[in-house]
Amino acid sequence: MMEDLLYAQPGWTHVAIFFALGAALLMTVLGFVTYAILAERKVLGFMQMRTGPNRVGGRFGLLQTVADVFKLLIKEDTIPKLADRPLFILAPVIAFAPAFMVLATIPFSENLQFADLSVGLLYYVAVSGLSTIGILMGGWASNNKYSLLGGMRAAAQMISYEIPLVISVVGVILFAGSLNLNDIVRGQENIAYIFLTPIGFFVFLISSIAELNRTPFDLPEAESELVAGYHVEYSGFRWAFFMLTEYVYLFAMASLTTVLFLGGWNPIPFLGFIPGALWFGVKFSIVVFFMIWIRGTLPRLRADQLMGFAWKVLLPLALLNIFVSAAVKELFL
Repeated sequence: MMEDLLYAQPGWTHVAIFFALGAALLMTVLGFVTYAILAERKVLGFMQMRTGPNRVGGRFGLLQTVADVFKLLIKEDTIPKLADRPLFILAPVIAFAPAFMVLATIPFSENLQFADLSVGLLYYVAVSGLSTIGILMGGWASNNKYSLLGGMRAAAQMISYEIPLVISVVGVILFAGSLNLNDIVRGQENIAYIFLTPIGFFVFLISSIAELNRTPFDLPEAESELVAGYHVEYSGFRWAFFMLTEYVYLFAMASLTTVLFLGGWNPIPFLGFIPGALWFGVKFSIVVFFMIWIRGTLPRLRADQLMGFAWKVLLPLALLNIFVSAAVKELFL
């Protein structure tokens, strides 16, 4: 484990290695965000019979996102005169920081992980929930009715969908007998938990899309009625922080889905010669593609439909999944 390497080094060497590995992870995530945005635009363009970005960086537009980021960095940073200035400035940071913190406990392979926590799944759930505060803070501090409505929508949506999201993984915990993400992956050496708890996988995947505020659950930033929702008053790099948060969480949530339900780095039988990190990447990419596919396929829900779906459909299914998973474990495992 990476943390074994860290603890083996004393003093300043320890600190230097820690920051170097943290910087490497940050660069990896930023690289993913850069090309996930490009991939999303390309896939959506293909689905809508458009070309997509093809001007900056050759015929495939490989540098389009880089150009967009540069544009955001040089745009004027505006703060509304009547906004709560300290909260307005702090909100994007509070929204982004938990998105990066949760990556520390994700095991990307058997030997590639920053922190092997005994309660890694609980840590992820607890820390990721802090982003709701940043989004609500941004909506409130902007002193704008549209941003306030977007912030309140985000708080209601993210809290509501966190409940079925957390309950849906109880089946995984029952099968693995642990909250440690490495133990959960090792428990899937023979069969992935998606086959043992398909209801839990369905609820978790739908709830995770809602937690990411992605279509069809993008009501907090619904441009058709709220202009841009909770970040309507943000510009330049502060707005970019909110967008960065969304795509870092896309990276984190796709990774967690791979770990909990798709076997993590475990290979498909008869293909064990392929490295575990590569298997993780393939499964992870499938989840990301599915989330992009959903965005290009489904229309946005109404607010009442969104909340009703969480409480009347996903929550009962998540509770049912607990009993079904317990019965499967007792009778067949």
